[in-house]
Amino acid sequence: MKRRRLRGTVTSTKMQKTIVVRVDRHVTHPMYEKAYVVSKKYKVHEPAGVAHVGDVVEFEECRPMSSDVRWRYVKTFKAAIA
Repeated sequence: MKRRRLRGTVTSTKMQKTIVVRVDRHVTHPMYEKAYVVSKKYKVHEPAGVAHVGDVVEFEECRPMSSDVRWRYVKTFKAAIA
C-alpha cells in the first residue's frame, strides 16, 4: 500500500516518543493571485529520539498510535545547525 509522505520542520520534541512537525505549503489566492504560506502541524511517532528542533524530516502516515498521532518518522534530511 502506498502511504502519503510529507516533509517538514520539527518544532517541538518535548513529548516522549512524539515530535511536532510543521509543514508549509505555498498557495495562490484564487481572486487576487497573491502567493502566501499555509502551515499545518502534525504529531509524529519517533521513539528513537534522533530528531531535534529545527531538523527537516520526512514522515509517512500509519495506523493510529494514539488519539492524535497518525504519522511515523522516516528519516532526517537536514539537521539543525547547533
